[in-house]
Amino acid sequence: MKTLRLILGDQLNENHSWFNKVDDNVIYIMAEMRQETDYVKHHIQKVVAFFISMRNFSEILASKGHQCIYLKISDDTNPQDLKAIIKRHLKATSSQKFEYQLPDEYRLDQQLKQICEELNCDYEIADTEHFYTTRFELKNFFSGKKQLIMESFYRMMRKKHHILTTGDQPEGGKWNYDHSNRKKWKGQPIIPEIKKFERNVSAVIEEIKNSGAKTFGHIEPNDFNWPCSRKESLSVLSYFCENLLMHFGDYQDALHTEEKFLFHSRLSFAMNSKMIAPKEVVDSVIAHYRNNTDSIQISQVEGFVRQILGWREYMRGMYWKEMPLYANHNKLNNSNSLPNFFWTGKTKMNCLHHAIDQSLNEAYAHHIQRLMITGNFALLNMTDPKEVDEWYLGIYIDAIEWVEITNTRGMSQFADGGLVATKPYVSSANYINKMSNYCSSCHYSHTKKLGEKACPFNALYWNFLDEKRQYFSSNNRMAMMMSLLNKKPSEELKALKERANEIISNPDQF
Repeated sequence: MKTLRLILGDQLNENHSWFNKVDDNVIYIMAEMRQETDYVKHHIQKVVAFFISMRNFSEILASKGHQCIYLKISDDTNPQDLKAIIKRHLKATSSQKFEYQLPDEYRLDQQLKQICEELNCDYEIADTEHFYTTRFELKNFFSGKKQLIMESFYRMMRKKHHILTTGDQPEGGKWNYDHSNRKKWKGQPIIPEIKKFERNVSAVIEEIKNSGAKTFGHIEPNDFNWPCSRKESLSVLSYFCENLLMHFGDYQDALHTEEKFLFHSRLSFAMNSKMIAPKEVVDSVIAHYRNNTDSIQISQVEGFVRQILGWREYMRGMYWKEMPLYANHNKLNNSNSLPNFFWTGKTKMNCLHHAIDQSLNEAYAHHIQRLMITGNFALLNMTDPKEVDEWYLGIYIDAIEWVEITNTRGMSQFADGGLVATKPYVSSANYINKMSNYCSSCHYSHTKKLGEKACPFNALYWNFLDEKRQYFSSNNRMAMMMSLLNKKPSEELKALKERANEIISNPDQF
């Protein structure tokens, strides 16, 4: 009996048990589809990275003796639709059974369930064998609890998987070194160049263009430096451990005009496409730390582990706990449009110019750029979270809905009303100046609240607090800021709100 097995573009796990043995009766199917390029407008680098990685993966399977059918975006015989591809190739291969791995996006999960209900054959679903947790482990962990605090989930994960623990206690005496992870980078220590790969992606770009798929953003055909195979992903992991880990924790929240990546690993795309597993990343980082305790502090390591074992697994768990309702949350009733400069980078606000320009050029920005620069402005602008969702999902190379939407609607835009974050991540220019050098060369002054040269973040911040005053009145974590708001002289607040409304009405003029 022949079996057709589907591999999606973010299921590139060479170590999956499916591939433990070669079976002549098993045929794998992989496909580049307009269905996947078109559900939101994507950055060209994101589409290229997925296609190259998928092609590399299919070649690896074939080299090991597995039968693999691969449909390129440019193939005339490619229906560009998942349902049509599955039905056509079940018939063409005379397969009597269909198998697939659990998708990580709700829309694909629902689509595959629907497809299977219409098939005239047996089907079976396998786990992706990638995450530390099952889909609903977080839901079960928080059952009966009022708040879904990530820190308690993170500590449980540390204990369960015996990561940086001694018995039930945290190694080093602290569970969380977040307060040690907030240094401003001022040119030292020296940041090594990023890991480079030699490849030319001109042919893939041309295929995408000719297919009619609409993309945006910039790409250098001869300088495409994202890992697109397991081997390359492992080399990036090794490079991070040897060159960047020793300073990662200190500067993980830092922002700088001259440094795009600072000490960040650039492993998110490799992990989210499953070319490399979170466990092997964490294990490798801890092993390197153990061998270099004289030069690497635990605060550098814990800050990295928390992002993967805590934040990444937590966000996935929240996604499966709350979907599909989560995709429509807009608890603050925000409805303004995303400014045009999010698509061009053309703004006089230096922090936004750099963060957006970098995103358009690299398909990447690190978590503080996303949260406290672009996300901060979008929330202060009271932007419709649907528009913010689509921008984040499209522009970043590592953005897959399970990880994007929980960060956007939850952590960044507070659209879920506090399920993910206990307070909105908003700030005036003071925080941006504290963590970056953006303000020193900006058209605006970060210290001024009013006037032509006043940083727009300042007026927007106080206007946002006032506009959402009723919503945050009972939020304990907002009590101090709401108290300061209440003490503002009425004339000053009126002037701040007028300035904010001017910005919101014409954001592309600023």
